[in-house]
Amino acid sequence: MSAVVSKATKRRSGFLRVIQGSPIMGPLVALILAMIFFTTQSDKFLTGANFSLIMQQVMVVGTLAIGQTLVILTGGIDLSHGMIMALSSIITTGLAVNSGVNPILAVLIGMGVCIAFGLINGGLVTAIGLPAFIVTLGTLNIAFALVRIYTTSTVTNLPPILLFLGNTFRVVGTEFTYGSVVMIILFIIAWYVLRSTPAGRSVYAVGDNPEAARLAGINTNRVLLGVYTIAAITYGIAGLLLMSRTGVGDPNAGGNGNLDSITAVVIGGVSLLGGRGHIMGALIGALIVGVFRNGLQLMGIPSIWQGLVTGILVIAAVSVDYLSHRGK
Repeated sequence: MSAVVSKATKRRSGFLRVIQGSPIMGPLVALILAMIFFTTQSDKFLTGANFSLIMQQVMVVGTLAIGQTLVILTGGIDLSHGMIMALSSIITTGLAVNSGVNPILAVLIGMGVCIAFGLINGGLVTAIGLPAFIVTLGTLNIAFALVRIYTTSTVTNLPPILLFLGNTFRVVGTEFTYGSVVMIILFIIAWYVLRSTPAGRSVYAVGDNPEAARLAGINTNRVLLGVYTIAAITYGIAGLLLMSRTGVGDPNAGGNGNLDSITAVVIGGVSLLGGRGHIMGALIGALIVGVFRNGLQLMGIPSIWQGLVTGILVIAAVSVDYLSHRGK
């Protein structure tokens, strides 16, 4: 009898070691359990059409989460990313529709705005040494003001090329958007860079111990400036995905993007203390947020309760992260 108990205990401890040893195993198990739960609550949940809908809802938040992950891995945080996305999309659509600018040129200008904000964020963090929280809180308000100065009206009648990523293709009877594929490709690129290149390893090193990274010969300022700039580019791409999904340029967009993308990163196991986490964890975290919101909606739960659940998930994930660091 004791031998049986001992084997069962070893299996449980082995399972826990697997979860603890991989930063994405915990979030992955949570995602699977959430999907099983909502499958039992609604027969519409586990369908191809609903999965496609979840991917469409996740693609914007997931793309924002890529840039946010890069910043958090360096030990910072970017509070401005949702409004940078909104500013980029409203300028792009406004130029293309109201000013008659070529849509491709309008996209490039919108991306240029994102790059400018990324350089400002990274420059203030590196050149002056200001905390990322303060810098990005300031640029959040600047971007919000610029959106309102530029327009307070929704831009409609977008040219077809700006809506392309919202078009769908069929796989095994289920339609998926090209935007969802773009998000997946961006995650794969980010995973490869962080895992297999010196630049990616430098990001982890700076987040883990910036002084040790500097002494090891890493130009920490260059890494931080590059991270904030590349992150801002992903915000611009998220803006393209947003306008392709909604079909408009919305000056009110971006309000939920900040909370949702940070939530996705934290739930995905990326440490807010920097230097630890997996980019694919952010994708799983974004899927967890999408699954919970979709599942609760199918159950008829009011949106205010959906926000409550999201808040609880964030607190739980951050608590686990801090307790883990304290234990080590």
